[in-house]
Amino acid sequence: MPIKKFIEWLGFNKHIQAPPGVRAKFLLKYDDLLIGTLSVQDGKWLFEYSDDFRRNEVLRPIVEFPDVNRNYESGELWQFFASRIPSPEQAEVEEILKREQIEEDDAVSLLRRFGRRTVSNPFELEVSP
Repeated sequence: MPIKKFIEWLGFNKHIQAPPGVRAKFLLKYDDLLIGTLSVQDGKWLFEYSDDFRRNEVLRPIVEFPDVNRNYESGELWQFFASRIPSPEQAEVEEILKREQIEEDDAVSLLRRFGRRTVSNPFELEVSP
């Protein structure tokens, strides 16, 4: 299998659009520290750091979001978060999607189902009430 196909199979390099008409909010945490908030509204993904993270002098900003004082906005979900969504071509993932009736292109439901933890970083993504 060529490396490009393998990377896609793993779920990397996805271009995930914000679902129309869906609103959701996720909290990105490291232990008890709220790093920031990811939300989707009106077809736009938004990320902003928390005030507690801005005051933190130990942890560094996430590479894709280097300016802690900026609010980030995009029509596509950033790779930092998209990497939390596994490829639906994996048999186990495909089975979960069928069983739980989750559409492959429903990024919010996919993040809710699979996004809490990832092997690529130590942060947890929680669904905000």
